[in-house]
Amino acid sequence: MQEKRNKVLIVDDEPAIRKMLKITLEAVGFKTEVCDTGSEAVRLAGSVKPELILLDLGLPDIDGKEVIESIRVWSQIPIIVCSVRDSDEEIVSALDLGADDYVTKPFNPNILLARIHASLRKAAKETAGEPVLENGCIRMDLVRHEVFLSDERTPFTPKEYDLLRYFMMNRGKMLTHKQILKDVWGPAHGEDMQYLRVYVSQLREKIESAAEKDEYIVTEPGIGYRMENFGKSEEEKEATA
Repeated sequence: MQEKRNKVLIVDDEPAIRKMLKITLEAVGFKTEVCDTGSEAVRLAGSVKPELILLDLGLPDIDGKEVIESIRVWSQIPIIVCSVRDSDEEIVSALDLGADDYVTKPFNPNILLARIHASLRKAAKETAGEPVLENGCIRMDLVRHEVFLSDERTPFTPKEYDLLRYFMMNRGKMLTHKQILKDVWGPAHGEDMQYLRVYVSQLREKIESAAEKDEYIVTEPGIGYRMENFGKSEEEKEATA
């Protein structure tokens, strides 16, 4: 039986970028579809049903952020923005609209591939569901509502638990302050930045005392936070199975 290959939709108006991304992705086993306009991207997202979209923002017909909005109305396909726009405002706006990650041009192809694999793993796990979440020294039992740090059961308040679960389910992803507050505390708390900082500080204190030198929750200046992914890659799991 032929192994299923993940399909990536590449959306960029620069032919050289499209060609480079196509060659890079197909060299490691992906299938690709390419287009150079936002309207075509929205159409292809529905017709070819890619597993992931690489999206430029500076498109000739509509802005890439409009593409994100249009697709998010009906789909949660992982979207990684690849753009020369590097201001905090642009990054935050794209993430708030529903992008899963943001890579600025020029980028290291290996880093982009790592982000792609991380987004695909997260999407697959969300579809299948997970009773236990693991990341480095952290293990969360979602059935028993228990947290273990370096195999020691550690008490967390209900809100600390909710915030940690949100980070764990989105590990490797850049999260804006507004996203976290809205999804964990609700829409009414979208501007409670100090509230968020206090809880992140409490999580860091507990995790990093067990993790020794590893930094799990990283501040993205002017944007929000990212939980680093210390889990094994799929290739490492297969090698040790």
